[in-house]
Amino acid sequence: MKKLSVIALLLCVLLLPAEAESVEVDAMTSASITDFYGSGMLNGDDLMDAINSHSGFYAIASVNPDGTPNLAFFIYGCVKEGDAYYLQLGLAANQTTANVESGSELTAMYAALPAEGAIYPTSGARMQLRLVEDEALLAKLLEGAPQGYTPMYYEITAVRPLG
Repeated sequence: MKKLSVIALLLCVLLLPAEAESVEVDAMTSASITDFYGSGMLNGDDLMDAINSHSGFYAIASVNPDGTPNLAFFIYGCVKEGDAYYLQLGLAANQTTANVESGSELTAMYAALPAEGAIYPTSGARMQLRLVEDEALLAKLLEGAPQGYTPMYYEITAVRPLG
């Protein structure tokens, strides 16, 4: 009986890592259980206008091929088409570009400059993104791009407070 118990326990221990690997984690919603800055969340036209003001902190997070995070700091633009909002991204050839080309999911962050007298930003948003692949939509979005500039477009699919 002891041998059977030991074998059963050993099988459980061996199968545990395989089970843990099969669990999908949504880092966008699981990173913070409580949104401390929920009242400062920007959304819709307010978020688009703030992003396009080109004042604040801008970042894009992707995942490297080895599973480690990659954080890129740059300024991007936001456009609206119909009821949807799209980030307009121009990336130089670098690790973030390689991650995008390999299909990495992207998360963006915009934080407005802190209000006068504040120590750090509390107004802005974290945005989940999805690459726009529809050729007709891309053509329409590219009509508004600055001449000589061919950005990538990502639909903003979810918006959360900064933290």
